[in-house]
Amino acid sequence: MTIDHADGSAAARERVRARYATAAGQVRAGRTPSCSDADPAGMCGDAYDPAELAGLPGAGAAGLGCGNPLAVAELVAGETVLDLGSGAGLDVLLSARRVGPDGFAYGLDMTDEMLDLARRHAAEAGATNVEFLRGQIEAIPLPDASVDVVISNCVINLSVDKPAVFAEIARVLRPGGRVGVSDLVGDDDADPRDQARAAATVGAITGVVPVGDYRAQLERAGLTDITVTATHEAAPTVWSAIIQASRPGVSREGAGRSVS
Repeated sequence: MTIDHADGSAAARERVRARYATAAGQVRAGRTPSCSDADPAGMCGDAYDPAELAGLPGAGAAGLGCGNPLAVAELVAGETVLDLGSGAGLDVLLSARRVGPDGFAYGLDMTDEMLDLARRHAAEAGATNVEFLRGQIEAIPLPDASVDVVISNCVINLSVDKPAVFAEIARVLRPGGRVGVSDLVGDDDADPRDQARAAATVGAITGVVPVGDYRAQLERAGLTDITVTATHEAAPTVWSAIIQASRPGVSREGAGRSVS
């Protein structure tokens, strides 16, 4: 399912915003929303180590993703991390722990209700090395070459302009920076209409990118070392996957930050 017109894009973005505004209310009420109405346990039920979530503000939002990008991000003390579609702030707070006081974690989201919730969670956690930004992942409000690692948890599939997202990721990464995201992808040989219908059942309302096209779009954005690893089938021809890539360049030795 592709949305080509401005009106359609705006409508799709509003559907996404409304969905996550509702989810923010569920988290605030102490309930765990699901990333998938069709398969609420299978997509994201055990992506995180319960010990890592214990006592962490925002842990109730763990069900909104389709994986755990931090499991492959290999964060290093002192790095700067950006979470695209940060929601209630769970992955930002986990990232802030891992990069330590000399590092920093940004969260970017377009939903005011989620941003309010994330900032509340950060205050409750006493996290001082985090900042939550309002904006769209197709136009990241950060300077060029300003972050070491980009993560995201089942959000890129919701974009109405995925090539723009990949171009923005490449722009904000420092040379040697890397990508570690969880996302939904499609089988390359599936019928597009059938795949769009299947994707919609697991919340991918703007459709999923087939694996081969996902790789090609990352390459066109200038990223390299690309891997797409399916973890489990979310719906027929639609898979939860871990995507890794990097921006060409030389990383600084030691702390793990990249050369700006």
